[in-house]
Amino acid sequence: LLLVVSGNTVPFFNMTVVYVPEDLELGQHAFQLMATDIDGDPLTYSISGPDAFYFSVDAQTGNVTLRNSLDRELLPKFTIIVKVFDGKNEAVSKKLTIIVEDRNDNAPVFQYLPYETSIPENMKLNSIIYTVFADDSDTGNASKVSYSIEEVIPDSGKNHWLFYILPNGSVVLNGSLDYATNAFYQLKILAKDGGGLLHNVLTFQQSSTYLSLTIRDLPNLDPRFLSEPYSGSVPENCSLGTTVLTVTAVDRDTAVNDEISYSITNASVPFAISATTGTITVSGPLDREQLPSEEVLLEVTAREKNLDIHGKVAQTSTMVAVMVTDVNDNKPQFYRCSLPSCDFSTSAQNNFRGNIIEHSSSRLPVSNLSIVAHDPDKGINSNYELYLQGPNASAFTVSPTKIVGTGEVQLLVQDPSSVDYEISHVMVVQIIANDMGNPTDCCSTATVTIDLIDSNDHIPEFPQSTYNLSVMENSPTGTIISPNITAYDPDSGVLGQITYQLLPESIRKIFTVNAMTGAVLVQNGSLLDRETRSIYYANLQAKDGGNLVGTTVLEITVLDDNDMAPIITGSYFISVEEGQNVRTQIQAIDNDEPGSRNSELGFKILPGPFSNNFTINATTGEMHSKEPLDREALEDDRGQVVVTVEVYDHGVPKLHTSVNVTITVGDMNDNAPMFLNQSYEFSVFEDSPGSVVGEVEATDADRTEINSRISFLLQRGSGSSNFLIRSYPLGRGYYGGQLSVDPDMSLDYDTLQQKFFFLVVLAENTAADNMGDTANVSVVVHILDINDEPPTILPASLQDVHVSENGTQQGLVHTLVASDPDTNHSLVFEELAVTCFKGASSAGEVCWDWFVLAPNGSVLVNSSDIDYELCDRVVLTLRAEDLYTKKGNRYSQNETLRILITDVNDNTPLFLPILQTFVVVPEISPVDLQVATVRATDADSGLRGAITFSIVSVVLVEDNGVSRPFENLFKVVTAPEQDSYVGSIQVASNLDGSLKGQYQVTVEARDSDTRANTAQTVLNIFTVDQSYRVRLQFTTTVDEVQSNSEKIKVALTTVTKAGVYVAAIRSIEDTRASQVEAKSVMEAYFVYSNGTALDVNQLSVLIQSDPLVLAELVNLGLAVIGPGEVVKPTRETELIGIIAGLAVFLLIFILIMTLVVVLTTRSYKRKLSAMKALKVATTFSPAMAQQGAGIPGTNQYNAEGANPMLNLSFDPSHDLGFHEDSSSVASVNSLDENTVNAPEDNNLKAMQGKAQLTDPTDEEVLVAALDLKDPTKTAYINTTFTTTDL
Repeated sequence: LLLVVSGNTVPFFNMTVVYVPEDLELGQHAFQLMATDIDGDPLTYSISGPDAFYFSVDAQTGNVTLRNSLDRELLPKFTIIVKVFDGKNEAVSKKLTIIVEDRNDNAPVFQYLPYETSIPENMKLNSIIYTVFADDSDTGNASKVSYSIEEVIPDSGKNHWLFYILPNGSVVLNGSLDYATNAFYQLKILAKDGGGLLHNVLTFQQSSTYLSLTIRDLPNLDPRFLSEPYSGSVPENCSLGTTVLTVTAVDRDTAVNDEISYSITNASVPFAISATTGTITVSGPLDREQLPSEEVLLEVTAREKNLDIHGKVAQTSTMVAVMVTDVNDNKPQFYRCSLPSCDFSTSAQNNFRGNIIEHSSSRLPVSNLSIVAHDPDKGINSNYELYLQGPNASAFTVSPTKIVGTGEVQLLVQDPSSVDYEISHVMVVQIIANDMGNPTDCCSTATVTIDLIDSNDHIPEFPQSTYNLSVMENSPTGTIISPNITAYDPDSGVLGQITYQLLPESIRKIFTVNAMTGAVLVQNGSLLDRETRSIYYANLQAKDGGNLVGTTVLEITVLDDNDMAPIITGSYFISVEEGQNVRTQIQAIDNDEPGSRNSELGFKILPGPFSNNFTINATTGEMHSKEPLDREALEDDRGQVVVTVEVYDHGVPKLHTSVNVTITVGDMNDNAPMFLNQSYEFSVFEDSPGSVVGEVEATDADRTEINSRISFLLQRGSGSSNFLIRSYPLGRGYYGGQLSVDPDMSLDYDTLQQKFFFLVVLAENTAADNMGDTANVSVVVHILDINDEPPTILPASLQDVHVSENGTQQGLVHTLVASDPDTNHSLVFEELAVTCFKGASSAGEVCWDWFVLAPNGSVLVNSSDIDYELCDRVVLTLRAEDLYTKKGNRYSQNETLRILITDVNDNTPLFLPILQTFVVVPEISPVDLQVATVRATDADSGLRGAITFSIVSVVLVEDNGVSRPFENLFKVVTAPEQDSYVGSIQVASNLDGSLKGQYQVTVEARDSDTRANTAQTVLNIFTVDQSYRVRLQFTTTVDEVQSNSEKIKVALTTVTKAGVYVAAIRSIEDTRASQVEAKSVMEAYFVYSNGTALDVNQLSVLIQSDPLVLAELVNLGLAVIGPGEVVKPTRETELIGIIAGLAVFLLIFILIMTLVVVLTTRSYKRKLSAMKALKVATTFSPAMAQQGAGIPGTNQYNAEGANPMLNLSFDPSHDLGFHEDSSSVASVNSLDENTVNAPEDNNLKAMQGKAQLTDPTDEEVLVAALDLKDPTKTAYINTTFTTTDL
C-alpha cells in the first residue's frame, strides 16, 4: 500500500540487487537509481552507508558513478542505503545489494615459495622433479591456471627441452643430467590464467617464478689425470727406488671425490708406481743399450676405490714417457762387417785376417780386411781411440785413430821394408780400442793376421811412392782430383805401354782413373761423405804390356763441407715443482770436421712467450731460469712452459737445429681460499625451514683442480646448528656455498631474543696438507617478521597543501607519511583518483596531470600548466600499500589530500568587445555626462583581478586628417559589475561645438597587484558640430511645444530612426521671412548610432517620406524646417559679409542666369518623362515593378526615367555627409521644392489623385500607387509650404 500524505503518494524503489563490474573506472556509470512516483513529483536521490564511499550519485537523475575502485577479491558483495525524496513526503530509504562482478584483474600467484630442490644426476627420464602451484583469485576461466617453462638457466637454448611441465604444475625431466656439465639449474616457470574480460577486452594474466634445481653428484664418471701429458727422464744404471715423476688423477665426480689408486699396466718394465701417491720409481736395472728405445712408455691406470653407479670400476689410463739417459758404461768392440750393413746385436769378434803384397807402398791398406769398431754408448760417451800393439805393430798403422760411435778400421803399411815375404810370410798386430771415459772397463783388442803376397820385379815405377790428394765432400761425379799421375817403364814397345787402374776394386765405386792418362776422378760423388769416411787409401796400378805392375799409394783426403747440421742428443722434458729454479744442459754434436768452424757449436733461446724467463750459455748450452717458477702465473692448464733452443754451427752457411725444452711446473698448494666479499648479510623469513638464506663465494688461485677445490662448512657457534651450507663448483678454483635453513629447524621471530644470527663460514682447501689453508668470513642472518598488518597514513601529512599556479613551484611540494606496525615493511603510495574543482563546481579533467604521487609519498609538480583560473582545488584520493604483506589486507584506508591552488597575477586585464558607436553633441553635453563605456575582465582573483580605468590620451582627428591632442577633456569612472568592471567615459570640461571630426580616447585598464598588468584600448567618439543643428518652427507656444516635446521626439525618431537631441526650445519674434506665423522654435540634432547625423535637407526628405508622421507633426504645430542659428555675427562681421556677399552674388547671378536656360529646358523634359512614366506604371503589376533603393524625400518610383533621383542611394545607416555645411547640400526633393504634405489641404486632391501611404514597413510609394485595389489613406500636397516655411 502506498502511503498518502495530504493526498500525495510517496515514491518507492523497485530494485533490490545491482551488478557492478570490478574493473569499472572511476567516474564511469555504475548503475541507475530508479524510483516510481505515481504523482510524478520531481525526485531527489542519495546514498549512504559504510560502503557508500565507493559511489557518487547525481541527485536529480539518479545516475550512480564510481568514486573509488572496487576489488571483488576483497569485497565481493556489500550493501548501501539508497534514498529518494519527492519534496513533499519524508525520504524513502531501502537497502540495495551491490554484487561486484568478477573481471580478470588478478594474475596467478605462486604459493609455498621459494621453489627449490635437489635431484640426483641419474634421475630417470620422465621422472617428476617438483610440483609448483599457483592460485588465481579470479573466477571461471580466469581462475584456471596453466603452466609453461619460459627459460632454463644456464644455456636456455640448449637446455630448454631438458624439462617440461604438466598441467598440474609437475615439472618432469625430459633428458639426461650431468653434474659435471651443470650442477645447478634455474627454471623460469610461467603461470597463465584462462583469460577473461578486463575493461571489455579479453585479457590473459600471467606471473612467473623460478624453480632452483641442485644436481646431486653421483659416482658415474671415470677419474681424470691432471697436467697431461707426462714425461720424465732418469739415467741408466741408477739406483733402485729413484723417483722419476708423480702423476695425479682426480675424481671427476667432484662432490663424491672417491679415493684413487694407481698402477702400471705394462708388463716387464723396470718401473713401479705408488698406488696412493702416483709416484713412479725405478724398480729394476736400467740399461739404455738393452732397451728397445731410450724412451720407455708406461701405461698408468688410475682406479677409484668404489664402483660407480653402474657397478663397474671407474678408471682411466694415461701414457707416461720416461727418457733413459745414457751413461758411459760400454767399451768399444770390433765386428767383421762393412758399413752400413753391420749387425751389432751379434757377438763381437777378436780375430781378423787380411793380405798385402810385400813391399807395398807406405799407407797402402791391408786387403780383404773388414773391421768395424762400435761403442753403443751415446754422444760423447761413445768417443774412443785406436792404436796398435804386437810384434809387427811398427810395420803398420791404424786408421782412423779416433772414432765416435761406429767407424771402419783400416791397417795401413807404415814401413814397406818390414813387409817382406822373404822374412815372414805372415805378420800379426793387435788393434786396441780404448774408451778414455770409462777407466774401469775401457778397452777391446782385435788380433789381425796379415798374409804377405810375393811380387815380381821390373814393374813400372811412379815418381812418387805416395800421392796426397784431396777432394771436397759432396763433389759432383766427374770431378778431377788429379789430372795425371803417370808411371815410368823403361821397357819399350808393347811392354812399355802402361795402363792404369785403381785397387782395391771396392774403391772403384767412389773413384776412377783414366786408364790411359792416369787422371784420378770422382766416380760417385754421393758417396763422398767426410763424416762417414774422411780418408781413402788406394793403389794406383800401372801395368805394362808384360803385365808387370807398378803401384803407388793414393791418399785421398775428403775435405769437410758444412753439410751437417748440429744433432741434439736426447729429449728435454723437465718436471719441476713451482718455486724452484730450472737448470739443464743442452747436448749436441756436429759431425762436420772436429775442431773446425763447421763443427763449432753455439746455443741461443729463440723468442717465445717464456724466452725472457730463461738464459743459456751460448758456448756450453747450459740453460737455467732467471727466477723461481710460479705455477699460478702460467695460463696453460697443464702448467707447461715450452722454451725453444736453437743450436747452430759457425760454418758457411750456418746450419742450425732447434729443440723444445718442455718444463712442466708442478702445482703446489701454496694459495689459501679467499672469499669474494669481506662479509655477508642475508635475511630470511621466520618459519621457513629449508629456505635458501644466501650464497657465499670463494676462490683459490692454485691451478690444479685438486689444489683449488674448496669446501665450505659452518664454524660451530651460537645458532650455527640452525643452518646448513652446501658447496658447489662455479668454475675452476671458483666455488659457491649455499646457506640454507636446516629443514628440521623452524625459527620463531617472536621467541628470539636477538633477531639475527652471527655465523662464521669456513672455506677449506680439501687438498691442503695442513689445516692452516682455510679462510673465514662473517655472515649475519637477519630473521624477518611475517607482515600481516595494514599500513596507516598519518593524518598530519594529510593537511591541505598550497601550491602556486603557473609553474612558480616545481618539484616536491609535499611528503606523505605512512606507518606500519610490522617490523619488515615496504610502504608505497598509490594514487586512486584525481578530482578537479573550481569553486564549488567540478573542473572536469583539467588537473589530472598537474601532480604526481611518487611511490615514496612525494607529491611532485608534474606540469607547468597549473592554472588557478581553471581549477583552484585538486583532491587526490590515495592509499598506502605494504609490498611485504604476506597475510591480510595490504592496503590502508582510502584517504584524500587537498591541494589548494594559489592565484598569482598572471592575467592582464582583457577589454570586452565594443559593439556600439559613441557620439557626442558638444552643444548639449554638460560636464559629467557619460558619452561612452568600456568593459574589461581580469581572470585573476582578489585584488589581482580588481581593475582601475584611466584615460591615457585624447586626440581629435579632424575631417581633413589633422590630429589635435587635448587634455582633461574626458574622465573615466570605474565601477564593478558581477564578472567585470565598467569604465564610464564622462565629459570633464565643456566641449567646443564648432569642432568637426572624432575624438580618439585611449583608455588603460590596470589591475591592483604590486606588479600590475595593464591593457589599453582606443575609443572613437564622433562629435556632431553645430552645422547639423536643425531649426523646427512651431505655430504653438513654447509651453505647448515643451509639453508636447516627448510626442514630437517620438514622431521624429519614428521617421528618422535617429536619436533626437533637443538643444533648445524658445519663442520666436521675427517671422517676416516666413509665410506663416510661427510662435516657437525647437533646435535639435538628429544623430545615428553609427556617428552620422542628419542636416536640415535630409530631415525634410525623411519627414515628407512618411505622410502619417508628417500629419502628426503638423497637428503638433510644426510649420517650418530650417537650419539652426549658429552664432550671431557682429556688426563688423556683417559688413564684411555683405561686401563679400555682393561680390559673390554678382558672380553667382551671372552663372545662374547662364544655367537657367539650360536647366529650364532639362526640367521641362524631365517632367514630361515623369508623366509618361506614371502612365506606363499604372499598367504594371506590383510584382513586375523593378525594386531599387529607397531614397528618403522622394516619390521612390523605381521605373527607369520616372524619377530623376532614382539612382541616388540614401541609407540613414551610412554617413550622410554630416560633416559638410548644410549650405553645400542640394535638395533631393523630386519636385525641386521642400514641401510638406498637409492633410488639411484638399485643393490638390484632384490634381494629384490618390496614392497609398507608406506603412511602417516602408514600402515604396510607387508600388502603393499601383496597388489601387485597397487604398487606405490619402495625402494632400500643400503648395503654400516652401523650403523656408510650411
